[in-house]
Amino acid sequence: MGEFFLSYGLFLAKLVTFLVFVLVVIFFMSVLGGKGGRREKGSISVTHINEVLENNKEAMYSVVLNRDDLKDTFKNKKKQKKLEAKEKRKASKIAAKNRGDGETIVDEKKRQRVFVLDFKGDIKASQVSGLRREITTVLSIADVFDEVLITIESGGGTVHGYGLAAAQLDRIRSKNINLTVCVDKVAASGGYLMACVANKIIAAPFAIIGSIGVMAQIPNIHRLLKKHDVDVELLTAGEYKRTLTVMGENTDKGREKFLADIQVIHDQFKNFISRYRPQTDIASVATGETWSGQEAIGMKLVDEILTSDEYIVKSCENADVYRVKFESKKSLPEKFGLAAEAGVERFIERWLQRANAAKYLD
Repeated sequence: MGEFFLSYGLFLAKLVTFLVFVLVVIFFMSVLGGKGGRREKGSISVTHINEVLENNKEAMYSVVLNRDDLKDTFKNKKKQKKLEAKEKRKASKIAAKNRGDGETIVDEKKRQRVFVLDFKGDIKASQVSGLRREITTVLSIADVFDEVLITIESGGGTVHGYGLAAAQLDRIRSKNINLTVCVDKVAASGGYLMACVANKIIAAPFAIIGSIGVMAQIPNIHRLLKKHDVDVELLTAGEYKRTLTVMGENTDKGREKFLADIQVIHDQFKNFISRYRPQTDIASVATGETWSGQEAIGMKLVDEILTSDEYIVKSCENADVYRVKFESKKSLPEKFGLAAEAGVERFIERWLQRANAAKYLD
């Protein structure tokens, strides 16, 4: 047991030394990198998913088919490509006419386009910065015949962050473009706030759905400070400028106001869901609980049980499917910070593995 605590102490010493070094380096690099002002740089990348799937299929054919069968397969594929190219030229001419005189010419044979966007959100919904650029790019060419598919993975976070993310999705709906959301793992709280904007929500059987509630917690160290004769002066102008504080003494009146503010946000959350999914009994689902995708379909929180992979592959049969992604160009301090964060995680993971191994060997 003594060896374990000795090992643990050495680990803490190494970790603290490493973190101090990393923070000092990041600080100086941030100062140097921030002198010219912060500007977010990046570019939009577009991947034709149909081609990716076709290339994968060809790779399999080259291994599993004999020479004659492979030759026939590629011959048929060449004919199919010529036919598709002809249809695309026709669609381009129609699009050019639409732009020229302002009149919409309907082509019943027009091949639909599906634009796939991925949103993997953190607690601040910081990914909305890239999402807004992706949506702006898609809306510059999409029309009512197309579809936007967004995969969402998020357990929620700040109200203003996910409120903005949901508003970005509403830009698609307001253009009368069909919006589909796929949830493979989790779309809870703010994640579901985004998902409910869609015309259709698809979820994997064990995806986590719901958590329609609002939570806030604030630590308070007033008693600790009071015990050591430390006074905290909090001066405000406005009765409710500050309701609950970290260091000051909280009052029942402040708590009541804080709870009232949370309730207002919860009511807005419920009204927002009712607006986009009137078929859902909001009173029964707005309890803060979560459900699996299989359960959520019965509560009309989702519309279909399917994975995003299944939906995308199926869409490729009758549509051109494109993945659109904003790739930000990170500054040197940001790259260093991410690398340092990954290094710390690997260091802790390895130490825990060794500690657990020693524990079981004992």
